[in-house]
Amino acid sequence: MSAEGIAENIPPGYKQTEVGVIPEDWNDPKLEDIVKEESPICYGIVQVGSYTANGIPVLAIKNLNSDYTTNIHRASVEVERPYLRSRVYPEDVLISVKGTTGRIGIVPLGFYGNISRDLARLHLREGIVPKFIFQMLQSNLMQQHLGVAVVGTTRMELSISILKKVRIPFPPTKAEQESIAEALSYTDAFIESLEQLIAKKRQIKQGAMQELLTGKRRLPGFSKEWETKPLGDVAEITMGQSPSSANYNSKGEGLPLIQGNADIFNRKTIKRVFTTEITRRGKCGDIIMSVRAPVGEVSRAEFDICLGRGVCAIRYSNNFLYHTLISKESTWAKLSKGSTFDSVNSADVKAFDIELPTDSAEQEAIATILSDMDAEITALEEKLAKARQIKQGMMQELLTGRTRLV
Repeated sequence: MSAEGIAENIPPGYKQTEVGVIPEDWNDPKLEDIVKEESPICYGIVQVGSYTANGIPVLAIKNLNSDYTTNIHRASVEVERPYLRSRVYPEDVLISVKGTTGRIGIVPLGFYGNISRDLARLHLREGIVPKFIFQMLQSNLMQQHLGVAVVGTTRMELSISILKKVRIPFPPTKAEQESIAEALSYTDAFIESLEQLIAKKRQIKQGAMQELLTGKRRLPGFSKEWETKPLGDVAEITMGQSPSSANYNSKGEGLPLIQGNADIFNRKTIKRVFTTEITRRGKCGDIIMSVRAPVGEVSRAEFDICLGRGVCAIRYSNNFLYHTLISKESTWAKLSKGSTFDSVNSADVKAFDIELPTDSAEQEAIATILSDMDAEITALEEKLAKARQIKQGMMQELLTGRTRLV
């Protein structure tokens, strides 16, 4: 497109810059121009040494946006002293520059320490709002610019010299920066509260599973004995098998193939589809369990499927067995065998011991409680996904100046 064509697409009151179209009154300086002159952008301690009790806290990539108190390395005074230049203070903005590049953090109030070689520090000038820069550097726009600056083949790295030249758009007034940062921070707080609630609900469910699926806690009205039986005596089991390539169907017709390495456990789109001329089928509602690399992961079949190598279908009269197998996912590792891939065979699956109430009504009552908990967690996860989408939309509007708050 010609320069005239580009100019025609720029709305009145906006201008074209290296970082895209922004309001005419916004600036787009280099990162090196927004930090204090006496504290240039730099990375931290190259070799942090062994952990030293009561030493100087040293932040690493894993600590970004955590509680900044848990799992913090502490370096000796002797190791940290040569790196006075990279000491960090509250509201310094941090960027990961080695390995996992482009992750952004902001130093919380009350934290004083240093950073590792994998991080770079931005100690901002007066009049620039740290929380705004924190939000801006996380935006898709700035992540693209940071990605372009990454080099390396073995381990990706964002060099300080290149990082300094990266341009960043922002409003000229502190008031507008603060308004944008406040709006996005409020959304972050809501997202964090949902994440914490989901984590709490999962812990509650885990506790309920440990109590209800072992008979340690009985529901009111039930007193019959429990029993232990091999899985093969309790449920109908169908082991998967690799179908002949002659049954492949590129037109998307037939049944989806589910294999041990398929993403059914994440409910993603199944990529490979086969014709209906297959020998091993799973029905909608069946429990699907992986029996090869990894072993023991459990999900539900949400449609009829072709059972490929590495999975089996388990059919039972109610949801009790589904929750029980989920609670025992880690148990399968002890039974796995194989030098290249962990795996279990049909005999292993059928011989797997299951504890269950003899009263089917108790099974169903327990399953109902756990299924209700799953439904609550799923609803919260959907709410969280929507909140994240809203945050992304807000960033696209506020961090480009399309929507002005001041």
